[in-house]
Amino acid sequence: MLKNFQDLVERARSMPPRTMAVAVAHDEAVMTAVRDAAALGFVRPVLVGDGAKIDAIAKDIGFTGYEAVDCADDQQAVETAVRLVRDKKADVLMKGLVNTSVYMRGILNKEWGLRTGRLLSLMAVYELPQYHKLLYCSDSGVNVAPGLAQKKDIMTNALLAMKNLGLENPKTAILTANEMLDPKVQSTVDAAALVEMVQKGEIPPCIAEGPISFDVAFDPHAAAHKGVDSRISGDVDLLIFPNIEAGNLLGKSWLHFMGAKWAGIILGAAAPAVLGSRSDTPEIKINSIAMACLAADQ
Repeated sequence: MLKNFQDLVERARSMPPRTMAVAVAHDEAVMTAVRDAAALGFVRPVLVGDGAKIDAIAKDIGFTGYEAVDCADDQQAVETAVRLVRDKKADVLMKGLVNTSVYMRGILNKEWGLRTGRLLSLMAVYELPQYHKLLYCSDSGVNVAPGLAQKKDIMTNALLAMKNLGLENPKTAILTANEMLDPKVQSTVDAAALVEMVQKGEIPPCIAEGPISFDVAFDPHAAAHKGVDSRISGDVDLLIFPNIEAGNLLGKSWLHFMGAKWAGIILGAAAPAVLGSRSDTPEIKINSIAMACLAADQ
């Protein structure tokens, strides 16, 4: 069990280093995070982009021991980085100084991209001061209003990654507004269907419950008071959100009011992808890189 991001980073350091292709790497904040991850020993960076700018930034920040691939422009850099992953010359992909839409189009390119047939989704992981282990959540950043088939992919993506992280049969709460199946509330219908899919082996193994409300998922007393016999209450590993608003608002409330820490990666492609923001702290970037390295196929 990974209790916090320090545990996650230490787990990554205990494994052989992963090769990471950074698309449009010539950005000081990105290269600083990659430098620090490389110094921790869990990543071998391949920096793809403007070779002269990469070397100049590397000199300024004291970054050595990287491989650089010079490209004429951002589009070529994204394609080159994606192809490195597709051709098994890199294990993980990371976004550098490039527009998110260009980066995502590269991942989804039909000719040389990383399509698997599953939907792309964001798995966010939170370290909460009042919770005893890392909490995995999906999807709060890519799919706005997923239907049942999309939720199946979102759940599958998360469970496959968590298995690579060493989590077997994660306790999974498929969140809705309440724990009652109501045909008028589509999220409760979807939640019940997802549980049935798990039981039929159509989704990777987990201990899934849904529909389930937030209080029942995290408070055994609430579960007992409502007469819910839960195997996961108070010990949830994975939350599946009904829509992007629920996940986004809940996650941001944890960050704002609880001082939570977080990291996130894109799943559903042939390899995990780091999709960082310029506003991300170095800690968020390093934690996300470590998580991507662990989530990659062993």
